[in-house]
This record gives sequence, C-alpha cells and structure tokens, in this order.
Amino acid sequence: MPASSSPALTPAPRSGATTALLFLLALVAGLAMPVQGRVNSALSLAVGSPALAACVSFATGLAVMVLATLLLPSGRRSAARIPAAVRNGDVRWWQLLAGTIGAAFVLTQAWTIPLIGVAVFTVAVVTGQMLGGMLWDRLGWTPAGVQRISRRRLFGALLAFCAVTAVVWPRLQESGSPGAWLALAVLPLAAGVATSGQQAMNGHQTAHFGTPLPPTLVNFAAGTAVLAAATAVAAGTGAGMGPLPAAWWMYLGGPLGTVFVGLGAFLIPRVGAFLTTLGMVAGQLVGSLLLDVVAPAPGAQVTWLTVVGTLGALAAMVVASSPQVPAGLRASRRRARRG
Repeated sequence: MPASSSPALTPAPRSGATTALLFLLALVAGLAMPVQGRVNSALSLAVGSPALAACVSFATGLAVMVLATLLLPSGRRSAARIPAAVRNGDVRWWQLLAGTIGAAFVLTQAWTIPLIGVAVFTVAVVTGQMLGGMLWDRLGWTPAGVQRISRRRLFGALLAFCAVTAVVWPRLQESGSPGAWLALAVLPLAAGVATSGQQAMNGHQTAHFGTPLPPTLVNFAAGTAVLAAATAVAAGTGAGMGPLPAAWWMYLGGPLGTVFVGLGAFLIPRVGAFLTTLGMVAGQLVGSLLLDVVAPAPGAQVTWLTVVGTLGALAAMVVASSPQVPAGLRASRRRARRG
C-alpha cells in the first residue's frame, strides 16, 4: 500500500474551525457504531445467527450505497471510473477488497466476544486501531502523507487507551484470570490493526475519485459477498437460523455502517489514519454513554468511570490533534520572552 499508489492529498494548514469540523465528523462516525452494534445485536438474537445478521446488515448497507450511487450524478460518474482507475493502476485491485476486512472484523467479533467478553474485545480492538493508525501514518500509506510519531500522538494514544480501559474496567474485572483469554485477544488486536489498513485503502480511493462514494459502495459489495459465503457455510453445517424479523429498525445497521465507512474514507486523506481513528474512538465512547443514559440495555450501568473515560477520550483527541510547535520556534519564543 505505498503512498504512490494513489494521488496524495497534500494537507494544507488547517484553521482551528476546519480542524474542529473534521473532528466533529469523526465523532459522528464513531457515534454511529454503538447504535449499529445495538441494532445488529438485536437482529442476531432475532434470527439466531451472527453470520446471517452480519450478512443482512452488510446487504442493507450495500442497497443504500447502490441507491445513492444511482441517484447522485457524482456517484454515477465516479462509479463509472472504477474499471479505468484499476486498469491504469490509479487504484490497485486489492484496494477494492478493503470491505473483506470489515467482514472479517464482524466474524471475529461474533466468534471471540462469547469467549473473551465485550470488554477485552473492545480494549484489544481499540489498541490495534491506534497502533495501526500510527503505523500507516508513519509509513506514509495514506494520502495524508508521512506523519511522524510525535510525543503528542503517543500521549494521546496512551490517554485514549486509559480512557477505554476505564470505561470497560468493571467488565474487565469480571473476566477472571487473563491467562484464559490472552491468546484469543490477539485476534481482535490484529482486527483493529487491519481495520486501520482498511480505512487507509478507502482513503486512497477517495483521494483518486474525489468522493467517498465509490470506496464505500465497493466495501459493502465485497463484505456482503464474504458474509453471504459465511452464512451459506453456517447453514450447511446445520446451524439454526430463524426468519427475518418484521421490525424495520433492525435493518438500520447497514445504513449506519455506511456513515462510518464513508466518513472514514473522507477523513483519512485530510487528517491521516491515527487522528481519524482517535476521533472515532471518542465518538464510540460518547455514543455508548448516551445510549446507556437514554436507552440502557439490560445490565448496562453508567458509573463515574464511564464519564471520566469518555471525557478522557475527548481530551486525547484534542491533545493528539494539537499542532506540534517546531523546536527552533520554541527556542526563539523562549529567547523573546527572556528579552
């Protein structure tokens, strides 16, 4: 995934208002995830199959993207350019498979959470996402170009990790001995790193087409194909699957996913993988807190750790996104103050 595989968007210096708007979009993308998780969880219980629920979720997201592509002139024009972009090497063919990472993430989630719990899964995924985001940025594998791992970024990542750990700490304490699930936690960790890579691939396509519509459409097409195959395999093994529910809101998982993927593809070329991930993590914690207050799930509780952790994630986003003052400029300012 070299930086030269797509035309890079050279980030111009951003004003404070522009930076705030970009991170507001990252928060909105993150806010969609807890709601999507609640919807998909209800759908999974209704149909009795996590694979079928994930397939239905991706299929509804694909339907939304097909409709948006057909209705919007920019969607039709950009989608028509996909074959030529692949032939010319402007978009690599394997970048079109980014959606399979999302499908693999959903399957990893369905398989590991019953074994290691939601809390361990969340911490492992977020850690992987932040590590992956810093890695792809440092290697210059996003259209935003090479971004060094500054002390502010490291501190922001550490603060975000502590914030997520604080939020899930009560459930972590219920997990028992870590030796039982430590090896399995490597899977969601790797899934988090891969998800950051997925966003980087989507960002390259967005930089080329000038709109996140094509990568979002292709993501859901690839993910739906993988999950349809997984559902067929599960059905072949005799796994029980119930009828699809009549409740309309159980089919909102896919449309919410298009918000997450589309905004991520839009943000990556502008702020890079790490800051996009950090903003989305903060949004997820804020969304989870709001859900637990407004429409709590059975057993959910809001504690002071929940609030502190959510505020900590927002603080991490601010710290990591603050511009680093060059060392020479800092020295000249100190000399000016002394003078």
